Amino acid sequence: MTSRLVLISPAIGPALREARFYDGSSSIDDATAARAAGAAFPEAARVVLSSGARCRATAEALGLRGTVATDLAPLNTGRWRGRTLAEVAATEGEALTHWLTDPDYPAPDGESVQDLCARVGHWLESTPEGRTIAVVEPEVVRAAVVHALGLPTGTFWRLDVPPLTATELSGRARRWNLRLGRPLGGE
Repeated sequence: MTSRLVLISPAIGPALREARFYDGSSSIDDATAARAAGAAFPEAARVVLSSGARCRATAEALGLRGTVATDLAPLNTGRWRGRTLAEVAATEGEALTHWLTDPDYPAPDGESVQDLCARVGHWLESTPEGRTIAVVEPEVVRAAVVHALGLPTGTFWRLDVPPLTATELSGRARRWNLRLGRPLGGE
Protein backbone atom coordinates (compact mmCIF):
# COMPACT_ATOMS: atom_id res chain seq x y z
CA MET A 1 0.00 0.00 0.00
CA THR A 2 1.07 3.57 -0.64
CA SER A 3 1.52 6.50 1.71
CA ARG A 4 -0.03 9.72 0.47
CA LEU A 5 1.13 12.87 2.20
CA VAL A 6 -0.37 16.30 1.60
CA LEU A 7 1.85 19.04 3.07
CA ILE A 8 -0.09 22.27 3.47
CA SER A 9 1.75 25.53 4.03
CA PRO A 10 0.02 27.96 6.39
CA ALA A 11 -1.78 31.14 5.45
CA ILE A 12 0.30 34.30 5.45
CA GLY A 13 0.86 36.09 8.73
CA PRO A 14 2.88 38.99 10.09
CA ALA A 15 6.12 37.02 10.57
CA LEU A 16 6.21 35.86 6.95
CA ARG A 17 5.17 39.24 5.56
CA GLU A 18 7.86 41.03 7.61
CA ALA A 19 10.64 38.51 6.79
CA ARG A 20 10.85 37.76 10.52
CA PHE A 21 12.40 34.61 11.96
CA TYR A 22 9.35 32.80 13.21
CA ASP A 23 9.00 32.45 16.95
CA GLY A 24 5.92 30.23 16.91
CA SER A 25 3.52 32.80 18.33
CA SER A 26 2.49 34.83 15.30
CA SER A 27 -0.76 33.67 13.75
CA ILE A 28 -2.36 34.28 10.34
CA ASP A 29 -3.71 37.55 8.95
CA ASP A 30 -7.06 36.37 7.67
CA ALA A 31 -8.62 32.93 7.80
CA THR A 32 -11.09 33.63 4.97
CA ALA A 33 -8.95 32.14 2.19
CA ALA A 34 -8.18 29.06 4.28
CA ARG A 35 -11.85 28.58 5.17
CA ALA A 36 -12.76 28.74 1.46
CA ALA A 37 -10.23 26.01 0.65
CA GLY A 38 -11.28 23.72 3.49
CA ALA A 39 -13.85 21.72 1.53
CA ALA A 40 -11.28 20.63 -1.07
CA PHE A 41 -9.62 17.89 0.97
CA PRO A 42 -10.18 14.19 0.53
CA GLU A 43 -10.64 12.06 3.62
CA ALA A 44 -7.40 11.50 5.52
CA ALA A 45 -6.47 8.74 7.94
CA ARG A 46 -4.63 11.30 10.06
CA VAL A 47 -3.93 15.03 10.35
CA VAL A 48 -0.72 16.33 11.89
CA LEU A 49 0.52 19.85 12.54
CA SER A 50 3.66 21.86 13.14
CA SER A 51 3.59 23.38 16.60
CA GLY A 52 3.42 27.05 15.52
CA ALA A 53 0.34 29.22 15.97
CA ARG A 54 -0.09 29.91 12.25
CA CYS A 55 -0.22 26.18 11.43
CA ARG A 56 -2.79 25.59 14.16
CA ALA A 57 -4.85 28.60 12.99
CA THR A 58 -4.64 27.51 9.35
CA ALA A 59 -5.72 23.95 10.23
CA GLU A 60 -8.63 25.30 12.25
CA ALA A 61 -9.73 27.57 9.38
CA LEU A 62 -9.49 24.60 7.00
CA GLY A 63 -11.70 22.58 9.32
CA LEU A 64 -8.91 20.14 10.14
CA ARG A 65 -8.31 18.73 13.60
CA GLY A 66 -4.96 17.15 14.19
CA THR A 67 -2.18 16.45 16.61
CA VAL A 68 1.15 18.22 16.86
CA ALA A 69 4.06 16.17 15.52
CA THR A 70 7.28 17.21 17.27
CA ASP A 71 9.46 16.12 14.33
CA LEU A 72 7.56 18.63 12.17
CA ALA A 73 8.44 21.62 14.36
CA PRO A 74 9.66 24.73 12.52
CA LEU A 75 13.37 25.29 11.95
CA ASN A 76 14.89 26.33 15.28
CA THR A 77 16.62 29.64 14.59
CA GLY A 78 17.83 30.01 18.17
CA ARG A 79 18.53 33.55 19.33
CA TRP A 80 17.33 34.97 15.98
CA ARG A 81 13.71 34.00 16.72
CA GLY A 82 11.36 36.96 16.47
CA ARG A 83 13.94 39.23 14.78
CA THR A 84 13.72 40.39 11.17
CA LEU A 85 16.18 39.22 8.56
CA ALA A 86 17.41 42.83 8.25
CA GLU A 87 18.02 43.09 12.00
CA VAL A 88 20.05 39.89 12.07
CA ALA A 89 21.97 40.90 8.93
CA ALA A 90 22.89 44.22 10.56
CA THR A 91 24.19 42.68 13.80
CA GLU A 92 25.32 39.17 12.84
CA GLY A 93 25.78 39.38 9.08
CA GLU A 94 28.68 36.95 8.87
CA ALA A 95 26.90 34.27 10.92
CA LEU A 96 23.71 34.77 8.88
CA THR A 97 25.58 34.40 5.59
CA HIS A 98 27.30 31.27 6.85
CA TRP A 99 23.96 29.80 8.00
CA LEU A 100 22.30 30.58 4.65
CA THR A 101 25.13 29.06 2.58
CA ASP A 102 26.30 26.09 4.66
CA PRO A 103 23.53 23.59 5.47
CA ASP A 104 25.65 22.11 8.28
CA TYR A 105 26.10 25.46 10.08
CA PRO A 106 23.55 25.89 12.91
CA ALA A 107 21.83 29.14 13.76
CA PRO A 108 23.25 30.44 17.07
CA ASP A 109 21.59 28.38 19.83
CA GLY A 110 19.48 26.73 17.11
CA GLU A 111 19.76 24.06 14.46
CA SER A 112 21.21 23.70 11.00
CA VAL A 113 19.25 23.09 7.81
CA GLN A 114 20.87 19.64 7.74
CA ASP A 115 19.47 18.93 11.22
CA LEU A 116 15.98 19.99 10.09
CA CYS A 117 16.17 17.85 6.93
CA ALA A 118 17.28 14.82 8.97
CA ARG A 119 14.49 15.33 11.53
CA VAL A 120 11.78 15.73 8.89
CA GLY A 121 13.26 12.89 6.80
CA HIS A 122 13.07 10.56 9.78
CA TRP A 123 9.40 11.46 10.23
CA LEU A 124 8.73 11.05 6.50
CA GLU A 125 10.22 7.55 6.43
CA SER A 126 7.97 6.52 9.31
CA THR A 127 4.77 7.85 7.70
CA PRO A 128 2.18 5.08 7.77
CA GLU A 129 0.23 3.87 4.75
CA GLY A 130 -2.87 5.80 3.76
CA ARG A 131 -3.45 9.55 3.45
CA THR A 132 -1.90 12.00 5.89
CA ILE A 133 -2.54 15.74 5.82
CA ALA A 134 0.16 17.83 7.49
CA VAL A 135 -0.18 21.58 8.05
CA VAL A 136 3.45 22.61 8.39
CA GLU A 137 5.77 25.58 8.05
CA PRO A 138 7.30 26.22 4.60
CA GLU A 139 10.74 25.10 5.77
CA VAL A 140 9.29 21.74 6.80
CA VAL A 141 7.84 21.34 3.28
CA ARG A 142 11.27 22.18 1.83
CA ALA A 143 12.98 19.66 4.11
CA ALA A 144 10.49 16.93 3.15
CA VAL A 145 11.04 17.56 -0.57
CA VAL A 146 14.84 17.59 -0.17
CA HIS A 147 14.68 14.26 1.65
CA ALA A 148 12.05 12.62 -0.58
CA LEU A 149 13.93 13.39 -3.78
CA GLY A 150 17.40 12.78 -2.35
CA LEU A 151 18.43 16.33 -3.24
CA PRO A 152 21.61 17.91 -1.89
CA THR A 153 20.76 19.75 1.33
CA GLY A 154 22.12 22.95 -0.23
CA THR A 155 19.05 23.10 -2.49
CA PHE A 156 16.84 23.78 0.56
CA TRP A 157 16.95 27.59 0.15
CA ARG A 158 16.18 27.33 -3.58
CA LEU A 159 12.71 25.85 -3.04
CA ASP A 160 9.85 28.36 -2.74
CA VAL A 161 6.73 27.34 -0.84
CA PRO A 162 3.91 29.88 -1.23
CA PRO A 163 1.29 30.31 1.51
CA LEU A 164 -1.80 28.10 1.35
CA THR A 165 -0.48 25.59 -1.15
CA ALA A 166 -0.40 21.82 -1.07
CA THR A 167 2.73 19.84 -1.87
CA GLU A 168 1.98 16.17 -2.33
CA LEU A 169 4.26 13.18 -1.82
CA SER A 170 3.17 9.66 -2.59
CA GLY A 171 4.98 6.38 -2.41
CA ARG A 172 6.79 4.56 0.32
CA ALA A 173 10.11 4.68 2.14
CA ARG A 174 12.97 5.76 -0.10
CA ARG A 175 10.75 5.94 -3.21
CA TRP A 176 8.63 9.08 -3.37
CA ASN A 177 6.83 10.94 -6.14
CA LEU A 178 6.24 14.68 -5.91
CA ARG A 179 3.44 17.04 -6.92
CA LEU A 180 4.36 20.65 -6.12
CA GLY A 181 2.47 23.72 -4.95
CA ARG A 182 -1.14 23.07 -5.85
CA PRO A 183 -3.26 26.01 -4.67
CA LEU A 184 -5.72 24.91 -2.01
CA GLY A 185 -9.18 24.53 -3.42
CA GLY A 186 -7.77 23.61 -6.87
CA GLU A 187 -7.62 20.24 -8.61
